Formats: sequence, C-alpha cells, structure tokens
Amino acid sequence: MKMNEELEHAFSKQITLEFESAMLYRQLAIEFELKDLPGFATWMKVQAAEELTHADRLIKHLLDRDNHPVIGDISVGSIKIDGIGDAFEIALKAEETVSESIRGLYRLGQETGDIDSRPVIDWFIAEQVEEEATVREIIGRIKLIDGDGSGILRLDAELGAQA
Repeated sequence: MKMNEELEHAFSKQITLEFESAMLYRQLAIEFELKDLPGFATWMKVQAAEELTHADRLIKHLLDRDNHPVIGDISVGSIKIDGIGDAFEIALKAEETVSESIRGLYRLGQETGDIDSRPVIDWFIAEQVEEEATVREIIGRIKLIDGDGSGILRLDAELGAQA
C-alpha cells in the first residue's frame, strides 16, 4: 500500500540524512588518515558504508510501496578535528540527530495510520540505540585513555580490527 505524501516526504528526508551521515563519517575517516591513525579511519569508513546501506534500506521500502524516493541536497559542512575525542563527539551528535529523525518517522507513521512502515522503522529504532551506545562506549574509553599515546594506538588497533 502506497504511503501518503507527507510520510513519503519524511522518508526521503531520512534518506538524505543517512547519505549526509555517510559523508560525515567518510570525512572523519579522512581526518584520522591525516593523523596516521588507520584503525580509527577504517572504523569510520565502515560506519560510512553502513549509513549507505541504511539509505538503501529506506529507498527499497519506498520503492516496494510504489512511492518515489528522492535524495535531497547533501551538506556536511567543514569538519576538522583536534583530537580523537572530537571526532567521536561529532559522530555521537550525528547519531543522536538520526535517532530523533527516526523517532519523528515513527510518530508520523502513527499519526497517519501507516502500519506498513512500522517494521522498517522499528528496525531503525533498534539500530540507532546500538549505534549511539557503541559511540558512547568509544568516547568513554577515549576519556579513560586521557591522551596517552600507547592507549590511543591500542584503541586504534582494536577498532581497526573490528572493521
């Protein structure tokens, strides 16, 4: 069943946000590459790829329902980090923005009585809880390291191996 125009537009905005998140993560990967931290860069690249799969999942949902997905203007802005903590704080803020947008889709789906959107939205809600928790855990570990070079290199290696 085709979703109404308002919900279709909200899904398209979410698709654009997922693409923006992918570009943000890719820029953060570049910043880590410039700092010779390949593990952090790899982790960010994996996150960028995951955001693209999220956009594709939303696009597929719209197409499956005979709606027309539209990718809007993508803007990341200028990103430059001073330390590793800065990058993960930026990532956390982006994840929180995505989470709130997904909650908005949920609310709009309820308001419009669009039951068919629930499975995909529920999946995204669970995914965002996991995404935020992962980034918060990394931020916590960065704070524990407190700028210690060997700790940074160890975390760099660990995150690179997870990818």
